[in-house]
Amino acid sequence: MDSDWINAAGSVFSALGTVGAFIVGFVLLRREQNRQAERAEDERRGQAARISAWVEAYRKPDGARELAFHIHNASQMPIYEVELPMPEGDDAEFVGLVPPGQTIRRPAPASWLRSYLDPEPVEIEFLDSAGRRWTRNEQGRLTSAAESDQNPAR
Repeated sequence: MDSDWINAAGSVFSALGTVGAFIVGFVLLRREQNRQAERAEDERRGQAARISAWVEAYRKPDGARELAFHIHNASQMPIYEVELPMPEGDDAEFVGLVPPGQTIRRPAPASWLRSYLDPEPVEIEFLDSAGRRWTRNEQGRLTSAAESDQNPAR
């Protein structure tokens, strides 16, 4: 009878060990999947994170002060279909392409010069080299079109 009890206890201990090993393996697999997903997201956002836009005053050769949009592409690939949405209407300043490592300057509305104090970020929309649409708002938040479609309240 003692041997039956020992065999039963051994079987229970073995079963618990198997279930425990399965749970530990599952948790480790899930952690690795999360790490891979984070790496993939970092790679996906890599180029878009290197794009910025701001408005800044400068002096023209004749000495007049003018306001201009600056779009900087610090990535190694061009960005496409670059637009600067205007806050006062449905219009947008279309820039087109910004080559890698360059800053493009475009005139800003003259009416903005009255309220201009210092350089400040502006909203920008663009396609990265993989064809994904991105938006960076005035606070610097970067969102992809896919994220915006999933969270329409933003």
